[in-house]
Amino acid sequence: MNWYNLHTPEHVDTPALLVYPDRIQHNIEALKGMIDRVDRLRPHVKTHKTKEITRMQLDAGIRKFKCATIAEAEMLGECGVPDVLLAYPLYGAKLQRFVTLVQHFPQTRFSAIVDHVDAVKNLSAIAVQNEIQIDVFIDLNIGMGRTGIVPDDAAFELYRFCSGVDGLNVKGLHAYDGHVREINIAERKNICDRNYEPIAKLIERLLDGGFEKPSVVIGGSPSFPIYAQYPEVECSPGTFVLWDKGYADTLPEQNFLPAAVLMTRVVSLPSENTICVDLGYKAIASENPLANRVFFLNASHLKPISHSEEHLVLEAGVNHHFQVGDVLYALPIHICPTVALYDKLLVVENNAVVGEWEVVARRR
Repeated sequence: MNWYNLHTPEHVDTPALLVYPDRIQHNIEALKGMIDRVDRLRPHVKTHKTKEITRMQLDAGIRKFKCATIAEAEMLGECGVPDVLLAYPLYGAKLQRFVTLVQHFPQTRFSAIVDHVDAVKNLSAIAVQNEIQIDVFIDLNIGMGRTGIVPDDAAFELYRFCSGVDGLNVKGLHAYDGHVREINIAERKNICDRNYEPIAKLIERLLDGGFEKPSVVIGGSPSFPIYAQYPEVECSPGTFVLWDKGYADTLPEQNFLPAAVLMTRVVSLPSENTICVDLGYKAIASENPLANRVFFLNASHLKPISHSEEHLVLEAGVNHHFQVGDVLYALPIHICPTVALYDKLLVVENNAVVGEWEVVARRR
């Protein structure tokens, strides 16, 4: 039952982030089983940022990937990924860094997103200057309110403008809906369907205007089961590969397994009813409220009461039996930024650490 336990935890320094390849493999196969064609999968690598997990997905037949940083894109190029979408606005020094990627990894087809005329002009200028062609997707704002252009007349005009400039090949539309998090799958589907309506109308207008049918890259983990049922879009879940406590609680219809566990130790007993562990800000994502950052697998009653750079103080109850040095195993509520805090992941097989995977793309 305690799949996460190490037989010899005394050899592992803490805090540490453990990963379990058999569970990762299960999650990859589960993802493939939720969609009709593997070529409609474009998983995001922001969750794991490792070559090893990328290669596991390549071995499973996945050929398209999505990323958010130049470092992640470079990692994918080094893995020989055929098709990479960098879904983050390019500006300043990032423009030349992106061009360098395109030139350095000719076996990989890199694409970028744009959501403004100025972004199109800047990308076109550097493409022409370097005598290359860059594939682009129009980034759409379907409610997230973070980047993108609303899919209306302005989006149509931007698409048309983009198709006429030198150095760029407009390939399609990109939309991310991280704001859609309803637990009820039926309600979540209704929201996703409504969000897609203006995209469908934009596609019809593009076809009527003589353009080829655009590719559509859409969604994340919460909307994946819905868009997996849309016959032609590409889906971009990321968290599935390691999963976390947050999505396990809020996306109950998705049968992925937690595949990353934080190992921590009790370092102090500050009062009769509290303990302190070495799971500070530097060891776990801390953007959520204090009570919603971590879940202890082997001590579910523990409640965080204070958090700082190197310390997490927990309410343990009067007459608890914890001792300094005791090992605790925990699931992060949000795994993606937690992984980014670690230089390496410790690989666990048969309850023993058998190797390390470098989180190579955590460095921008």
